[in-house]
Amino acid sequence: MNDILIFFYSFREPIFIMVLSIFLGIEVISHVPSVLHTPLMSGANAISGVIIIGGIILVGHADISRISPELIVGILSIILATLNVMGGFAVTDRMLEMFKKKKGSGSKSK
Repeated sequence: MNDILIFFYSFREPIFIMVLSIFLGIEVISHVPSVLHTPLMSGANAISGVIIIGGIILVGHADISRISPELIVGILSIILATLNVMGGFAVTDRMLEMFKKKKGSGSKSK
């Protein structure tokens, strides 16, 4: 328990910035109009793609003879970014389906 307190005390500024950025991100995202969700999701997918490439590079340079922090962070980043990309594509596809015309609906013009 003492080690955890020492860790939080020694890294209090980065932890404070991380918690503040989480709350700020939630506040910003919750006020985005629904029209902008698809372009924002495309941007998030692009960023997650870069994270996947960075994770692959990190795992490629990690020492695989032992479990190192680089290996754990690299694998975790690949998994989480891949889930984010797949979810982003699913949401984007679902939102784009809303704008397509349904088959058999509408009047036929002569």
